[in-house]
Amino acid sequence: MLIGVPKEIKVHEYRVGMTPAAVREAVSHGHEVLVQTGAGTGADCGDAQYLAAGARIAATAAEVFAHAEMIVKVKEPQPTECALLREGQVLFTYLHLAPDAEQVRLLRHSGCTAIAYETVTSHSGGLPLLAPMSEVAGRMSVQVGATALQKASGGRGILLGGVPGVPHASVVILGGGVAGTHAARMALGMGAEVTVFDKSLPRLRQLDDLFGGRLRTVYATSLDTEAAVLAADLIIGAVLIPGAAAPKLVRREHLASMRPNAVLVDISIDQGGCFETSRPTTHQEPTYMLDGIVHYCVANMPGAVPHTSTVALNNATLPYTLALADKGWKLACAEDAHLCDGINIHAGEVLSETVAEALGLEFRPPGNALAA
Repeated sequence: MLIGVPKEIKVHEYRVGMTPAAVREAVSHGHEVLVQTGAGTGADCGDAQYLAAGARIAATAAEVFAHAEMIVKVKEPQPTECALLREGQVLFTYLHLAPDAEQVRLLRHSGCTAIAYETVTSHSGGLPLLAPMSEVAGRMSVQVGATALQKASGGRGILLGGVPGVPHASVVILGGGVAGTHAARMALGMGAEVTVFDKSLPRLRQLDDLFGGRLRTVYATSLDTEAAVLAADLIIGAVLIPGAAAPKLVRREHLASMRPNAVLVDISIDQGGCFETSRPTTHQEPTYMLDGIVHYCVANMPGAVPHTSTVALNNATLPYTLALADKGWKLACAEDAHLCDGINIHAGEVLSETVAEALGLEFRPPGNALAA
């Protein structure tokens, strides 16, 4: 198979779909890899490294899309990239389609088969291709939150860990999954007082055991969540419903009763955000102030640390990339029901039930497409 790796074009997105090491593995399986020049520069992967790994270098994204049978990316295709996709081509990347009707329309129109990293599942019920970036985003959320709390950034002027004689900052984390767990680890390490909310009692017990009782765990009722949010200095939204739009846990009317210049960091923004007042921002302009509250809603947070993120992502995606290339998408998905869960769009139809439900579209079971 000819695999194409274009350069990411989202604002300040420096990750790349395949590292030179991943390219070498694909080439050793008998495949060809076409990499757009400069695609890996931001992640410390130069053209010379790709050539040494066996790739060919293309001058433009159009060349990559025109020749490749499968496109491997990181972020969802932008409109100009969707226009380059074609019928029969496989797209393997993050998509986050539930809150993005326009992207769904463009992908359906292209006729491609779009497989989303974030809906591929595992035997244990996890999301193995989302987990690495959730780990990065969770850890970053505390870093960016601490910066946003500084007075020069519009925040309350509070140090997360305080100093002797001065109270520590209060950090509330909504969601105890992968991102929330890593956010808690960082916040505790910086000396903050940390409270994690989740609706799973088994997960709360796991967190209590994991951190040895150093953080508070609270079952997420709306009353208790609201009370904690109003008293917090930093609120991190880390809620995930796989493939679906995130629920709105903090409403606009809450903002007026929160601590002035508190900070909201919305890790869930890729899925529409879990704060009612969230709107996507970029690394170029990461925050905005609304009703006296700082909002950080960057939709590609791990893109700020592209070397770490790219290697972590490729460690997880490579086996699936090779399976799709070795067997073709139909056989690979027929043999692996968990990879099959990743199919969101095929030949103009929506094969993800959560995406179809979120956008009011007709759903076609993926098994029908595999049998066709």
